[in-house]
Amino acid sequence: MKQLPRGSHNRSAGNHTPWEPLVFFLSGIPGLEHAHSWISIPFCAMFLTSLLGNGGLLYIIKTDRSLHQPMFLFLSMLSSIDLVLSLSTVPKTLSIFWFNAGEIGLVGCLVQMFFLHSFAIMESAVLLAMSFDRYVAVCHPLRYHSILTHSLVAKAGLVALVRAVGLMLPLPFLLRRLSYCRSVTIAHCYCEHMAVVRLACSDTRFNNLYGIFVALLIVGFDLGFIVLSYARILRAVLSLATKEEQHKALGTCLSHVCAILVFYLPVVLSSVIHRFGHQVPAYIHILLANFYLLFPPMMNPIIYGVQTKQIRERALHLFYHQKLSQKATL
Repeated sequence: MKQLPRGSHNRSAGNHTPWEPLVFFLSGIPGLEHAHSWISIPFCAMFLTSLLGNGGLLYIIKTDRSLHQPMFLFLSMLSSIDLVLSLSTVPKTLSIFWFNAGEIGLVGCLVQMFFLHSFAIMESAVLLAMSFDRYVAVCHPLRYHSILTHSLVAKAGLVALVRAVGLMLPLPFLLRRLSYCRSVTIAHCYCEHMAVVRLACSDTRFNNLYGIFVALLIVGFDLGFIVLSYARILRAVLSLATKEEQHKALGTCLSHVCAILVFYLPVVLSSVIHRFGHQVPAYIHILLANFYLLFPPMMNPIIYGVQTKQIRERALHLFYHQKLSQKATL
């Protein structure tokens, strides 16, 4: 395996010499290498469902001008982010499962890591913006279009992008400053920050602290304001006069609540198991990490397709006309 000596930075670390690897090797799922080909089947199915669902959702929103409203614009952002998350990780994972093609260059590894973490942060920000959208729709329905203008939606998307890039831009530089003397094998299916940090033999406390800081900032800030939004929504719903009005108001939030649960539950579960599940096998951690990247992109189009009347009707309309055109060509 190629490696580049650190030169003047060399110092002993036991019987090892620090060096900067030019190539890493992704092992896939440690302990389940014999089952990679079988595991690839659900992975591939979820990946294709995600591509088809999110691509279809973006097409429907783009071609139907009646859907150019704040809620659907935020939804198109969510679908775009899910597509990037899927495309930046799953193809490499499948190549490991099918062809044992685990090699990834240092630059490629850092680029994949940057896209993975920054777009995950962006998804959290978009879910927060969507909670504000639902809050205005339920609590201030008459002022909805005057508050949530297209300009405000664009600014929210830009803030989400800038925040994610600003928080993740230091990661490649923090990893390049480390000395590596243990192994080039990353016990994962993709380049995740802490999985690479574990290979270092130099002081990684700052990397660990920065990772914890970003995680607490994102989950604490975004999830905190999402909970606050829904507390105010619930209070407004309970003040409505009839049960029918309450059910209608809650129905407008159901899709978003499901999307929040789909995104945050795997994160919380994986974090709890990682911190406290010391007896849990390593392959469970890796499977959960992959589930976190595969499940939300697959489920979001299904959730909104089933729960949102406008999208459901538009999808059925497109499907029906496609069937008619196919029959006409026969």
